[in-house]
Amino acid sequence: MRSGIGTRLLGTAAVASLALLAVMALVITPQDVNQLDAVRFLYIHVPLATLMYVAFGVTAVASVLYLWPRYRARKWDLLAGASAEIGVVVTGLVLVTGSIWGRTTWGVYWTWDARLTTTAVLFVLFLGYLALRRVGGDIDARAKRNAIAALAAAIDMPIVHKSVEWWRTLHQKSSILDEETFMHPHIHGSMYWTVLLGIGAFLLLFSWLLVNRYRLAKLEDRLEDEGLERAIAERRAEADALTGAP
Repeated sequence: MRSGIGTRLLGTAAVASLALLAVMALVITPQDVNQLDAVRFLYIHVPLATLMYVAFGVTAVASVLYLWPRYRARKWDLLAGASAEIGVVVTGLVLVTGSIWGRTTWGVYWTWDARLTTTAVLFVLFLGYLALRRVGGDIDARAKRNAIAALAAAIDMPIVHKSVEWWRTLHQKSSILDEETFMHPHIHGSMYWTVLLGIGAFLLLFSWLLVNRYRLAKLEDRLEDEGLERAIAERRAEADALTGAP
């Protein structure tokens, strides 16, 4: 299945923005007074965390649309699965980059901090969702089961977001995405704009990955249907041969 010119342009824009992000993050923005160069994890970790919410948010919305009889269509189940796959990879990277950054600021790679723990739970929940998608069964029943599981896992998303406010944690509050500080962020100048650039660059990358993974999912679904139809035809042919039917 060929990518259209729109997809190629999207991929080009993602690569260009990521290259600009690297220059801004590694060369132009200054060191932090306390964290020194470790602050540069900010330009990767925050965009990845934002992307985690977006990816699982797409999965949740697509699952709702599948469960809604008026909009029910196979495409929503495929989109939910494609976005969840990207989300799980991104969440893994969030945990890894957060652990490395935590080692430089807290002195340990991992602590059972509320934000870290709820994010790890979110990672495991959606891993379970992806495993559930591989369980066989009737297509419609399987898709409904997947949608319900996705929405159950998505309950942890607001808990992750609010964890730094609901509990006393080592993890700082959101620098940009917190509704109380969005208009007055904790960071300023080139650091602020570099974080926004990182979010935009990673969203472009996510869009490109989602388009291509969704196309692949549609192709896999078509091949699965064709394989099932071929298997049914072969079984019917064997039954006709055994019964002597013309």
